[in-house]
Amino acid sequence: MTIRVVVAEDHPIFRDGLRSLLAGIPEVQLVGEAADGDAALELAVRLRPDVVLMDLDMPGRNGIEATRAIRDRQPQVGIVMLTMFEDDDSIFSAMRAGAQGYLLKETTGSELTAALQAVAGGQAIFGPGVARRVMSFFANAAMANPGDQAFPDLTAREREVLELIAQGRNNGDIALRLGLSEKTVRNHVSNILNKLQVVDRAQAIVRAREAGMGGSARMGGSARGSAR
Repeated sequence: MTIRVVVAEDHPIFRDGLRSLLAGIPEVQLVGEAADGDAALELAVRLRPDVVLMDLDMPGRNGIEATRAIRDRQPQVGIVMLTMFEDDDSIFSAMRAGAQGYLLKETTGSELTAALQAVAGGQAIFGPGVARRVMSFFANAAMANPGDQAFPDLTAREREVLELIAQGRNNGDIALRLGLSEKTVRNHVSNILNKLQVVDRAQAIVRAREAGMGGSARMGGSARGSAR
């Protein structure tokens, strides 16, 4: 079976390298190339490849957003993230968006071939280092912060912010504790409210404490500061 592949990669030198690598795999046909997430979505919808090799950090629509859009419109298209990022936020954001594979750019040609074959066949596959992180994450799930399981869409940083919100701390206090600017904290709070589907900080505190967060909350603590 020929595996039809689209490559989405904004770096021209790396894209050239992928083109040469894929040309040496008999069962793979490169059918399209994109330099950003919008072009990747357009090619995936128009060409309906078996697999898209997707970079994570691209201009405009990034790899996570492009993956989510492709899976919404062409769910039969497999997505393999091929990136330099191996942090938990990137890995699990990609998985939640619908990626079936996650490889680092240092992967070998044989590993890439195996990944394309697996994802084209409906399986999920991760590079060795990524697989260890995924296994460790689920092995430690029982000991994780309660908010990890209650709010899986939150990033690790957003959970830290929510934990402090649940303790009744204001944006200035959170910024000092986490070494962030108040503007960054406000952005995190806004994202948290959207993901929890609540209208203000007070509702977020209720949701968080119901999930067991805010264990160090101060008695009589308030949600001082702006709602966002």
